[in-house]
Amino acid sequence: MATVALVGRPNVGKSTIFNKIAGRRISIIDDMPGVTRDRIYSDATYLNKKFSIIDTGGIDAGTGDFNDEIKMQAMIAIDEADVVVFVVDGKEGLTANDLTVRDILRKSGKRVIVAINKCDNKVSESHIYDFYELGFDEYIPISAIHNTGYIELLEAITRDMKEMTEEELDTRIKFSVIGRPNVGKSTLMNHLIGQKIAITSNKPQTTRNRIQTVYTGPKGQIVFLDTPGIHKAKNKLGNYMVKVAESTFSDVDVILWLVEPTTYIGAGERHILEQLKRSRLPVILVINKIDTVPKTAVLDAMETYRKEMDFAEIVPVSALRSNNTDTLLDCIFKYLPYGEPFYDEDTITDQPQRQIVAEMIREKALRCLEEEIPHGIAVAVERMEFKEHIVNIDATIICERDSHKGIIIGKQGSMLKRIGSQARRDIEDMLECQVNLQLWVKVKKDWRDSDFLLKNFGYNPADTRPDR
Repeated sequence: MATVALVGRPNVGKSTIFNKIAGRRISIIDDMPGVTRDRIYSDATYLNKKFSIIDTGGIDAGTGDFNDEIKMQAMIAIDEADVVVFVVDGKEGLTANDLTVRDILRKSGKRVIVAINKCDNKVSESHIYDFYELGFDEYIPISAIHNTGYIELLEAITRDMKEMTEEELDTRIKFSVIGRPNVGKSTLMNHLIGQKIAITSNKPQTTRNRIQTVYTGPKGQIVFLDTPGIHKAKNKLGNYMVKVAESTFSDVDVILWLVEPTTYIGAGERHILEQLKRSRLPVILVINKIDTVPKTAVLDAMETYRKEMDFAEIVPVSALRSNNTDTLLDCIFKYLPYGEPFYDEDTITDQPQRQIVAEMIREKALRCLEEEIPHGIAVAVERMEFKEHIVNIDATIICERDSHKGIIIGKQGSMLKRIGSQARRDIEDMLECQVNLQLWVKVKKDWRDSDFLLKNFGYNPADTRPDR
């Protein structure tokens, strides 16, 4: 198992980062420098990769027995580590003590990731480039206060680590939520989690990436994978979405299959049925939207699907109105092993904040625009600047045609203002602070068939690998 050491001068936030990555409060946090004196160890896991993490005391260039002892403990941790996270203070900028730590790390020959903490405002962001003087290859700005940058940091830490074996994964039960487009998968996830993570609309194929969400309640913890709707693809983006959904079959232990309350089983459902039968995984059939039909129709649908496959459970729900969702949770817990929670109770998703913000903007565009435009748009967040009581966000809506650009902007900018106003309210609810959102529109012709642009807009080809 790989080992990761957190090092840096005193009071830069190492222990806060350690507790966040470890998933529980282990290290003592205080504004007083030198609170952490000895090495503190914990196991940590990100996705399917497990590693040991070490918190160390702050390295100070000063002399004395106290400083010498802390330095010695840090040196031991560096020697044990495969990867070193060098934590620096983005507010204060580069200091003489940082240079002292740099010299120690250069001599070690270890891979070093510079985590620039406290990037909470424009001032701290302006210091980022100062740290390039340290001469390392990897720099990641983070904010412990605003909980940003951790996903990017974990991605960097675990980049070269091996995934856990099947035996090690036995305690990590994951539920994949699948179904045809627009059956209510994302709505169900949002209601179960109790917070808006996945975007929703009345248009099919709204979800494009697989989204991992975490439910933590009195009975325990459940890890869900929300997936794009399985459909007949018409471009590279469509192929990507289908592959993302189908690849989760090999990455989960139980499948939740959402269908609508009807006795008609179309070609799309037949395709999913064949894959489910081949997967040999337990399948919980969730009949959604029961609030839209009479009770007899729900019973008829349950009987129709029961004849097609031996489901582990069949649960009728209304995700929109949260009808019978408690029963679904009780049902899911039947398949969970006893053990410690995999994530800390504050974790609800693996999605970076920027990605969630981009998706919230795209959701409002989906809801406001004409039918022919939505699937041809993407959103890129160019800037998220955290100040004391406000977050400044610059984002660009990408479309494929010049005619679409005019429709998105609207007469005298009316449509763009409408999209921005609706998105801003959701973003403020998520970030719990005031948001200043600026939107622009750019044309990137045929971006849905461009491998480069798909990756640039956050659609990661690695998500389609069957061995993830």
